[in-house]
Amino acid sequence: MEKRLLLPLCLCWALSAGGAERSGLPNLLILLMDDMGWGDLGVFGEPSKETPNLDQMASEGMLFPNFYTANPLCSPSRAALLTGRLPIRNGFYTTNAHARNAYTPQEIVGGIPDSELLLPELLKKAGYVSKIIGKWHLGHRPQFHPLKHGFDEWFGSPNCHFGPYDNKATPNIPVYRDREMIGRYYEDFKIDLKTGEANLTQIYLQEALDFISRQQSSQQPFFLYWAIDATHAPVYASKHFLGTSQRGLYGDAVREIDDSIGKILKSLQNLSISENTFVFFTSDNGAALISAPKQGGSNGRFLCGKQTTFEGGMREPAIAWWPGQIPAGHVSHQMGNVMDLFTTSLSLAGLQPPSDRHIDGIDLSPAILQGKLIDRPIFYYRGNEMMAVRLGLYKAHYWTWSNSWEQFSQGIDFCPGQNISGVTTHTQEEHTKLPLLFHLGKDPGEKYPISFSSSEYQEVMEQIFPQVQLHKKTMVPGEPQLNMCDKAVMNWAPPGCEKLGKCLEPPKSNPKKCFWPH
Repeated sequence: MEKRLLLPLCLCWALSAGGAERSGLPNLLILLMDDMGWGDLGVFGEPSKETPNLDQMASEGMLFPNFYTANPLCSPSRAALLTGRLPIRNGFYTTNAHARNAYTPQEIVGGIPDSELLLPELLKKAGYVSKIIGKWHLGHRPQFHPLKHGFDEWFGSPNCHFGPYDNKATPNIPVYRDREMIGRYYEDFKIDLKTGEANLTQIYLQEALDFISRQQSSQQPFFLYWAIDATHAPVYASKHFLGTSQRGLYGDAVREIDDSIGKILKSLQNLSISENTFVFFTSDNGAALISAPKQGGSNGRFLCGKQTTFEGGMREPAIAWWPGQIPAGHVSHQMGNVMDLFTTSLSLAGLQPPSDRHIDGIDLSPAILQGKLIDRPIFYYRGNEMMAVRLGLYKAHYWTWSNSWEQFSQGIDFCPGQNISGVTTHTQEEHTKLPLLFHLGKDPGEKYPISFSSSEYQEVMEQIFPQVQLHKKTMVPGEPQLNMCDKAVMNWAPPGCEKLGKCLEPPKSNPKKCFWPH
């Protein structure tokens, strides 16, 4: 792997064009997809090869085939990215039941705690202007909104684009510009569930282009968090892209995203700020195989999908792009995690992560800029339980579970066509004394457990056990934010609703424990 010195990097920052170079700091752009799988990109082997811009991004940058999320579900993953901390530390988990996935539907009472320090909050110290475009998902109540946690601008929604609702039993989800709603999904921002047509990706694209253009002439570097959701069911695409993919509607959505990313990168080049802008593309969790193939993507050769801690639920597509700084066309076998984007972004901004709390994300800049490999474990969490750990090429499952027999019998299948006896279990199986061990290089599909009696098993577990013991010894869980639900806190009367005549009457408060089936 090629190694590069950091001295030329600093020189390039000082010489490049745009507003950021006057501060000597790079712009930061995170492209976070929603439920997009590892196998959805041509560069990762998707047969129809319908992602030319992302494939070109990889050829001009660095590909990370071993990049992970911090949780196989959207809200906890996003909380981890923006705090650099596992969801069990930042509160984005539930203790209502063991090893349950939880997120932030409309009725959730909690959200990102004020005690957590988010990336845009910290970047302000270096003079960054920050914007989020798309899905927030860290709490829809006003005290949890992005502008309360460091972002300067917001265009998007606090929740998934589920609906339409009747505004009686359930309100339609609001869309915000900064602190106030400007409409609701299905009312003012149309999504046609029959055809899959919606213009949202084009709106999100224009928001990104406008923000980048404004910031190019400013005196401040920017952080843009482009968190769009077209590949989350119900999947959508604009009219121009409908019916253009060999993969159906889901492929149409991927093609539009790919086209949009190509336009964003071209904009950076046209504005002469590409060499001063660090761009990272990834996804929040694996493809939702339960929705596939019409409404879900591909996880390639990996086992299962979203909601599980098998590779298909946790391993993500990932590309780093920074012309002139990142060596083009390289593949890094560095193990990465969405939490590393927090620490790496701070490092590139010349900032240290907070020292008053445990930060799980590591600084990947030596791997990205110098081709170095950093030894580190990857911990796979589902709710309040550490399910598995990866060290090097080996993965040890301490618990296995896909979902319950009850859910499975109702047709809810997170591993369609991939049943592996003793692995994709429908009861929670504990393996803490004798973890199931797999070699992910030889067996990426987690089909062939290494024999407990083999010397290989003994030697590897002698390395893994101390890592797990140290991790658990230093684990201090945060206050769980995803335990309580109450229909009274739904999006009945968001800020700004009175100006639009869209305020709705909430029901009487009746808080109760949320039910998380899997």
